[in-house]
Parts: sequence; structure tokens; C-alpha cells
Amino acid sequence: MSRQMRDAPGGLLPIAVWLPRYERRWLRPDVIAGVAVAAMIVPKNLGYAEIAGVPVQNGLYAAAAGAIVYALFCTSRHISTGPSSSLATVAGGAVVVTAVAGDDAAQLVAAITLVTGVLFLLLAVLRMGWIAQFLSRAVVTGFLAGAAVDVVVGELPKLTGTSGDGDNVWREFASWVGGLGDIHPPTLVVGVLALAVILALRFWAPKVPGALTLVVGGLLASYLFDLGGRDVALVGPVPTGLPVPQLPSLDLALQHVPEIVIAALALLLIGFSQTAGDARAFATRHRYRIDENQEAVAQGMANVGAGLVQGMPVSTSLSASSLNESAGARTPVASLTTGALVILTLLLLAPLFSELPKAVLGAIIIDAVVFGMINLKEFARLLRVSRFDFWIAVAAVVGVLSVGVLFGIVIGVALSLGWLVYVSTRPAMPLLGREPGTQVFRDLDLNAADETFPGIGVMRLDGGLFFATAEAFDKRIRGLLTGDQPLTALVLDLEGAGFIDSQGAAKVTEIRDLAEAEGVTLRLARVKPQVLTVLKAQGILDQIGADRVHGDVHGAVEAQLADSTDDQAQ
Repeated sequence: MSRQMRDAPGGLLPIAVWLPRYERRWLRPDVIAGVAVAAMIVPKNLGYAEIAGVPVQNGLYAAAAGAIVYALFCTSRHISTGPSSSLATVAGGAVVVTAVAGDDAAQLVAAITLVTGVLFLLLAVLRMGWIAQFLSRAVVTGFLAGAAVDVVVGELPKLTGTSGDGDNVWREFASWVGGLGDIHPPTLVVGVLALAVILALRFWAPKVPGALTLVVGGLLASYLFDLGGRDVALVGPVPTGLPVPQLPSLDLALQHVPEIVIAALALLLIGFSQTAGDARAFATRHRYRIDENQEAVAQGMANVGAGLVQGMPVSTSLSASSLNESAGARTPVASLTTGALVILTLLLLAPLFSELPKAVLGAIIIDAVVFGMINLKEFARLLRVSRFDFWIAVAAVVGVLSVGVLFGIVIGVALSLGWLVYVSTRPAMPLLGREPGTQVFRDLDLNAADETFPGIGVMRLDGGLFFATAEAFDKRIRGLLTGDQPLTALVLDLEGAGFIDSQGAAKVTEIRDLAEAEGVTLRLARVKPQVLTVLKAQGILDQIGADRVHGDVHGAVEAQLADSTDDQAQ
């Protein structure tokens, strides 16, 4: 790729900058990549539409709009934008909660998509990318896994020709199991074979597009064996042509504002974190620059475009983007090619999908969500690295299964905020010892053989000292000052305290008074300039004494040892 293409993202409409510089030699790999991605996403988007509870063609509307509009505004050369299983699950959760169906469901999902797009644009304008941090990785892992199980349970009746309902996953699954006595044998045969084929291709022939193979095979089987005549449920009429751009029903949107807002916020949090991370990864690998703020604009405009054509939410698809990359994509022309091919599919091939057995679509959906949303390796990593995070993820799973996807989002955000409060109010405050033969002080719990000094306690605060941590700090210090092992001096290492507020400064004053009352000398070490300024304003430095504020812990301990020696000599 030319240096010009690498170094110039190009303002609000980057395509106006890079397209005039487009080189003919890039066209072939871009077209090949666009064709490969289209072959992958067309059958999958039929399934995503089913997950979202909208007509199958609406998934293709979103795929076309997302790919084309994103290409106009993006700075990434490899990202492929369109519907995904996780986004469809969130939109479908809103449809379930509101109990709308048919055209109303399509209008509701379009409204959610539009609001998501507007939120992306606000995020870019206000530069509020930090908002994505309100969902921790552990919560997202658990939420997606729970949502995947929710989708799988909802698809099981398609494989058996039975029914299942309930107000949560547990009851829906129990209902499905209770109805297994009414299995429809032809549907079961189709469903089991479809699931076996797509799983076999995934594990033994991963380069073969499983969803496309299954759709073609399902359509052939439907015609050859007259599956519709054998009462196997089919997708039904799929109209030819393109939708007329329009706004969703305002009356419907006003009736369901809470559901729309919750779903849109969840889509924003999930979509933004995926977009920024994936775009950075591809740019780093291929040595070009992206503008993360412009990427948010591109995703916002893609969602606005999808919403205006009665589509569903879109975002970065890692699987499609990876295929785009491996197929040789050089520029967003690959994305434009994908969008054009989806449009041709809507114009020429859409009616063919009407004969597709729903059991085949169910198998595609199950494969997509199980392998796209359930990350067992991440669960294992969380269990190994942090059991607390692991149980947060498990709680998110249980929350989704118990109250549904939409309210599971609320639980997820609450868990994230709860985790944030828990961690921020309980900073680590380890006791330190000196590494033998050095001046380095380290965590005693990790280095039990390090040197300690009789009567001198050394403690490090690993976090800011402010209203949320002041009480934990106070409790820890009081425990040291009034503990079983009497102290003559306490050295506070404040290297890890990058921030202190008025309440924190007042707490230091209280600690100093307590230390004096207990006959303990208080010394401070490695105090950051911004913390030092607040402590000076509080007046505590004058009380402690400038000679007891040290540049390092070693100096503080040596000074105390020297003072103790002088006292003994006197």
C-alpha cells in the first residue's frame, strides 16, 4: 500500500481523500475479498434477522447499508461492518420484552438501530470513548455467553418441530423438553443433519463456508424432497427489491422508550469496544494509521443508514474482517463490493430463500452464537487469573438466563459498576520489607525473607486517597498502630497514590494525631507533587515536619534508625 494511503485518514469523509489515489492493482484483491465476505455473511445475516425477531430480508438490508455506509466514513482498510450474533441478540431481547411482532418488530429494531447510530455519533463528537469501560471484560464475557444460551434454547424448537415458551430461559427449556413427545420426525431429521453438517465443516473443513453450504444444501433438499409438503416449516415469502428509506414509527418508538434506550446503550458499549480494538489490531498489523474518533463516526453513520432502511444494528464483525484481510483486501473498496453483492442478492435471489427450512436456519444460528459468543477459553483464563472476575462472569450468565437479555444488560452494567466500586474502595495496602543487600523495599507477602526493622512499620498505599478509600485507609492504619506488635515509627509509601482529595487530606491529619497519641513517629515517602500540594494546603506537612517527608522509603527508614540511635545515646 502506498505511503499516502497509510498516512492520511482524511477528515470527515475519508473516501474523498483515498479514492482519488486508488491504484488499479488493488482492484482485483479488493473485489475477491468483497466476494468472499458476501458469500459468508449473506446466509448468516438471514439467521441474525431471525435472532432479532425481524423478517430475514431485513438482515440483508442492514448488511448492505452497513458495508456501504461504513466504507464512506471509515479509516480502517480491513474492517467489515454488518449485523452480528451479539447485536442481533440484544435487539431480539428488546423485541421479546415489548412483545411486538411482524412489522412492529421491524420498526422497533430499526428505531433501536437509529438511536444506536446517534449515540455513536455523540460519542465521537464529545470524545467520550471512556464510556465503553462501564462494561468490564468479565461481564461482557458472561453476558454474551448467557445470551448465546438464550438464543440456542429459543432455536431448539425449530430443530424438533415442537414449541417452547416461558418468561426466562429455564422455563423455556423446560417447556421444550416437556413437548418432545410431539416431535415432528421430518423436521428432526432436517435439523439434526443440518447441525451435523455445519459442525463437521467447522471442525474438519474450516475453510469451507459452512453457512453458505448449508443454505444451498437446505434449498436443494427442500426442492428435491418437497419438505414444505411434508409439513417442515419454511422461511416463507421473501420479497425482491430494496426498501424505501424511512424513519421508524414515532408512535411505536414513544411507547417503548425505555427498551429502546437500554438496548441502544448496550449496543453502543458492546459495539464501540469491538470496533476500536479490532480496527487498531488490523492497522498495527498492516502499518497504517486509523482515527478512532472517525471510526466511531463511521459506525454511527452505518447504524443510521441501516436504521433508515428498516435494518438491524451493525458493528465490526471480527470473522468477516479476518476473512476480508486473508482474502487480500487493500482498501474499503472490498466493503463496497460486499455491499453491492448483497444488493444484487436482494434484487435477484431473495425469493429463493423462501424455501429454506427453518430447521436449517436454526442450525446456522446455533453454530453462529455458540462459536461466536461463548468464549470458554476466557472463562478458563478468568478462573485461573482472578476467581472474583470468574464469578462476576458466571453471575452475568445467570442474570441473562433468569431475566432475559435486555434486563440482563442492566444486571451487567450494575455488576460492572459494583465491581468498580468494590475495587476502587479497597486499594491494596501491603507491608514492605527491604530486599537484602539493596535499598529496594518490596511486598512482604510476596517476599517473606526480606529485611524488616523492629518497631518500624512500612506500608504502601496502592491507589488514590479520596472519599471512597479514606475509611479503608483509616482502618488499615489503625490496625497497625494499635496492633499486637508495638510500633515506634510508621513509614507511609505514597508512590502509588496519584490523587488525594480534601477528605483524604483530612484523614492523613487524623492518622497523624492518632500516631502522636500512640507515641508513634509518622513519616511519608515518595509523595507525588500533586499530593504534596494538597497536603501543604491542609497544613499537615507542618505538623509532620519537613524532615519527615522523604524522597524514598530507604531514606525514611534510615532516618528513623538514626533518630532511634540518637535517642538511645542520650
